[in-house]
Amino acid sequence: MNANGLTTPKEKVQQLQEKLGHAAKENKKRKFHALYDKVNRWDVLCEAWKRVRANKGAAGIDAITLADVEREGEVSFLRDLQRNLQEGTYHPDPVRRHYIPKKDGKQRPLGIPTVRDRVVQMATKLMMEPIFEADFQETSFGFRPKRGAKGALDRIRKACNRKGNWVVDVDIQGYFDNINQEKLMKLVQMRINDRRILKLIRKWLQAGVMEEGSVRRADLGTPQGGVISPLLANIYLNYFDQMWEKHRKGVGELTRYADDMVVVCKTKKEADHAYKLICTIMERLELTLHPTKTRVVGLWTGEEGFDFLGMHHRKTKAETSQGVVYVTTQQWLTKKAEERIRDVVKERLAPPSARSRSFGEQVEWLNPKIQGWRNYYYTNYSQRRLAKLDWYILQRLTRWYAKKRQRRNWMGSFQEVKHIAKQIGLKTLL
Repeated sequence: MNANGLTTPKEKVQQLQEKLGHAAKENKKRKFHALYDKVNRWDVLCEAWKRVRANKGAAGIDAITLADVEREGEVSFLRDLQRNLQEGTYHPDPVRRHYIPKKDGKQRPLGIPTVRDRVVQMATKLMMEPIFEADFQETSFGFRPKRGAKGALDRIRKACNRKGNWVVDVDIQGYFDNINQEKLMKLVQMRINDRRILKLIRKWLQAGVMEEGSVRRADLGTPQGGVISPLLANIYLNYFDQMWEKHRKGVGELTRYADDMVVVCKTKKEADHAYKLICTIMERLELTLHPTKTRVVGLWTGEEGFDFLGMHHRKTKAETSQGVVYVTTQQWLTKKAEERIRDVVKERLAPPSARSRSFGEQVEWLNPKIQGWRNYYYTNYSQRRLAKLDWYILQRLTRWYAKKRQRRNWMGSFQEVKHIAKQIGLKTLL
């Protein structure tokens, strides 16, 4: 134990983050100029590596995996990286383009940075995040410490229950690919004036994407798949949050999760006014709203309602056991969320290769997934949908079991599977 009583890199990094965060809160105009020497500190790089390893992920264009680093030696890997940073010889590689097939037949592009770039980005994020956290608004929930989707949903529910009858449902067209890099750098420089940190960020922005042997660079967007991208994206939209609070004049309540946002309003007139203000601020950021997905919607039964973070929202009248009528905001999982759960279960149990696994292995894999879905999606209004999904999971498990046992009629195995699942401890959504 050292003089400060700190024994692990994690504890040392947390103390450093607390100091940076406190300094940023104490002086909202302070610019930080000595961050680079903190990024290449040994304890910071060790903690960054630990987090990158926990996040898993594939290799970048250099084909070096996390397992390769562990096998060759984490200490030598980090020492080399530290030396590159200290000597100014670190240069990021282009990210590797990877495509994931979508249900509609299209493909979703992903960017995969190298492991070394992920570690340096993580170390930089660890130092920058507490500084910008001091500036981020209460309206923002995505990719922030100690905040998340459940908090955003709770804020929306409360706003709707406070006479919120209309909503501006905002969709930014290709947000991460259309961030103006020069405007982003100016916003970063509002708090950071360490030349070497700014140079690092510019290098990541300009590193480009490698696809089919050639590198494509862009003047717009954040680093594809980068560890630091969510923080940079939040810094950019924090300008929107601040301008909204400054000019909204009591109209509407904003809730934002990364680039997903809604504004809850009392009247249609307020919602229309909020929509115009949103458009004005987005124009300053050179961002475009999706013409059909951005809309003003009503919340009452008979109106459309809206989807946000996997939950559908709608208002309705309910009645207590004493016959008292009251208005409440209902939240239940969306059809898209239901389909996603079904797809995950099917992808695990349907392939022929799944038959080699034991019943226990399947349940061991399913249980944390089911628990996570229950924790997130369970509401009184989701019960009927969750019950159907419980049935679907059991049905898929029965089909898998029947094929494993080479039985033609899967329904004949249903009660047996139900009994085994209960014995082994298969969790349920209800």
